[in-house]
Amino acid sequence: MRKWTVAALAAVSAVALGVGLLVPGAMAQQQPAGKQQAGQAAVQGSAANPLAEGATEVFATMRDGVKLAGNLYLPQGKGPFPCIVVRTPYGKDEMYKDPRGAEGYQKAGYAFLVQDTRGKGHSEGFYQAFVNDRDDGYDTIEWMAKQSWCNGKVGITGPSAMGITGNLAAIANPPHLTAAFVVVAPTSLKNASFIGGAFKQKDSGDWSRDQGVAEDVIAKNAASYPASAEYAALDIQRNADFIDIPIYNLGGWYDIFNEGNVRNFMYLQHHGSKGARGNQKLEMGPFGHGELSGDLEYPDSGGLRGNPTEIRWFDYWLKGIDNGIMNEPPVKAYMMASARKGAVSSKNRWMTFGDWPPAPAAVDYFLGMDGALTTKRPTAASASKTYAFDPKNPVQSIGGANLTFDRGPMDQRPIGKRPDYLRFETPVLDKDVAIAGPVSVDLWASTDGPDTDFMVKLVDVYPDGYEAIVLDSAIRTRYRDGRNADDIKMMVPGAPTKLKIDLWDTMITFEKGHRIAVHVTSSNSPRFDTNPNTGANPGPGVKTRVAKNSVYMDADHPSAVKLPILYLPQ
Repeated sequence: MRKWTVAALAAVSAVALGVGLLVPGAMAQQQPAGKQQAGQAAVQGSAANPLAEGATEVFATMRDGVKLAGNLYLPQGKGPFPCIVVRTPYGKDEMYKDPRGAEGYQKAGYAFLVQDTRGKGHSEGFYQAFVNDRDDGYDTIEWMAKQSWCNGKVGITGPSAMGITGNLAAIANPPHLTAAFVVVAPTSLKNASFIGGAFKQKDSGDWSRDQGVAEDVIAKNAASYPASAEYAALDIQRNADFIDIPIYNLGGWYDIFNEGNVRNFMYLQHHGSKGARGNQKLEMGPFGHGELSGDLEYPDSGGLRGNPTEIRWFDYWLKGIDNGIMNEPPVKAYMMASARKGAVSSKNRWMTFGDWPPAPAAVDYFLGMDGALTTKRPTAASASKTYAFDPKNPVQSIGGANLTFDRGPMDQRPIGKRPDYLRFETPVLDKDVAIAGPVSVDLWASTDGPDTDFMVKLVDVYPDGYEAIVLDSAIRTRYRDGRNADDIKMMVPGAPTKLKIDLWDTMITFEKGHRIAVHVTSSNSPRFDTNPNTGANPGPGVKTRVAKNSVYMDADHPSAVKLPILYLPQ
């Protein structure tokens, strides 16, 4: 992850990985002010940071006087032109060092601007991950609209961190922003760095270290999940009502920002402002934030870059070309299925839908005392499984939606048989079971202390026993009712409590001969930080205790995974 996959992809991490990256005071990093003059004069760059081939360096002045540097690429012919912008914290001259990246936009007739965000590259100011990108995005777009080479129609695009800066610009609602193409970006900066209140320790921590953040600041960031006004100002979903443009959301089922593309689409398509409502598109493929690990492969899967739909999208909205894109179904999604390398099922395929989710309702699959997973509701008066969760001996992370380490549908069998790792499985399926939509778990659980974690995985078990992780998520129990101050409360020791765990969305066919499985535990390291079980935040030197955690599965406490069944011809 140290270049495009982690530059552009990790860019995505800036948010995803940067829960702590968003603390303005703690995260601020001073960059040397640029020596260049304001205006549109070209410069040659420096020996250490040469200007990208074919670029003219231009400077946009922000509302506070800070000048941001951008590489401008103009198409052939006489302008003015419609314009597309990318705003990046990864260095404009590095990201588009190969001129072919910009040529696609130029050949399509667009003026293309790649801008260093504040405090990065040749731009002036202090770098605070995403803190200034809403206002700077607004100012950049309005600056572009006034230039002689721009016809007043501006689009914004980019993956990961660049997708985040695009969404932040959109909530600022600049008058000349006409459309966006957002690739792998979250619903909020907090959701990018935490899941259910558990800090994404390796991804967020490693991304922060790559940005030069000190260990004590990373630890402080890891404890910053409770809601605050400064985070709310940069939350896409909280501010989605201000988005008034069409957005094409492109994401991956194993991507770290899976939830962002899906749920930003859902909200804007149905509840957005006039210019957004009904004008959204969603495309979800079987990929992650980088190459997938494990023994599965998906044919014709697409990816993050070079998507041919992007130019069609901008041609329609920025040029007024009636190319039919808005007559196509709003949702294009990849149905995953059995996909062992060398034996890939033909049921792996792209499908289209009029909306998301396409499945009409969820079906409960209940956890059973005997390790069963069944649609039959439990009838026992009392049934539970208890295990000891020792923070000093956490369960190993293997695959899933990760950025800085192995990701994707990896085999969970190496975890082995542990008393603190519960597996529940259906019988061998006698017919295909397809799901499409959000997956969640109602987990009835208790702990003998004030706070603990519960982790849940949805798994596709192959006939040979390969346990391919499909989704996984977490809940830090003190946040079971929310992140606002009044919502946060410790557990009552020993009291069964219903925990709602959001596993995000997916689309997969569990094929005949496979099993559907749910795995429950209380740690997943280094994907998440490990709860000390004391009520204290995890961190260096924190004291820990072994917790006795229980999962209930009786008539009054029916733990179940909710699967959005899609009924397809067998």
